[in-house]
Amino acid sequence: MVQLKGDERLDYLLAEDLRIIQSPSVFAFSLDAVLLARFVYVPIQKGHLIDLCSGNGVIPLFLSTRSKGQITGVEIQERLYDMAIRSFEYNKLGSRVQMIHGDIKEMPARLGKEKYDVVTCNPPYFPTPSKEEMNENEHLAIARHEIYCTLEDTIRISSHLVKQGGKVAFVHRPGRLLDIVTLMRNYRLEPKRIQLVYPKKGKEANILLIEAIKDGKADLKILSPLYVYEENNEYTPEMQEILYGKK
Repeated sequence: MVQLKGDERLDYLLAEDLRIIQSPSVFAFSLDAVLLARFVYVPIQKGHLIDLCSGNGVIPLFLSTRSKGQITGVEIQERLYDMAIRSFEYNKLGSRVQMIHGDIKEMPARLGKEKYDVVTCNPPYFPTPSKEEMNENEHLAIARHEIYCTLEDTIRISSHLVKQGGKVAFVHRPGRLLDIVTLMRNYRLEPKRIQLVYPKKGKEANILLIEAIKDGKADLKILSPLYVYEENNEYTPEMQEILYGKK
């Protein structure tokens, strides 16, 4: 049995046959995290992977079904860290999936530089708002806004942590594409794969997936677009497979 606190619930990750602790008032993962965990190339049998800005540990959980390597999540909010730890324990992943409570900016000194084969990050998307604009829910405000880390912080730290030749993958908003590419190149990360995700055909893209290799050669591939919904508002076959697994 898992101990739930407050308004927490135990949700299914259907395609992965795992469970995760979520809370509507604290944190619940979005489609962005699912897509990033499926997009990034990961070592299958071994390796060291680290996920920054992990929230309730959803990306480490997803990655645990794709790689037998050692997976680490980093989250600054203690409540979310606690949710992740209990989810890992419930799914009996403690031997190879761990969570660190701390600031990502401290991780290179704490964990060592160039130790990881893969770094993933679903960072806060929005600049820090004014006090008047700030979400009254502290947990949601920190998850969504650059209060504790900026886009540059996340890219710089990712570069410090990843090995030469290792991969760094981000999910973000398409409007930040040029900022992300510029910052990645500034920190020795060469973008290699990009995929844009669209709500449905005829709509503008609203999710950006990008993967870079540290000190890689310039050779960018733009992957086929991914559509979330059909015209009838049902999931496309591609999304159904991502969310629910192959039939």
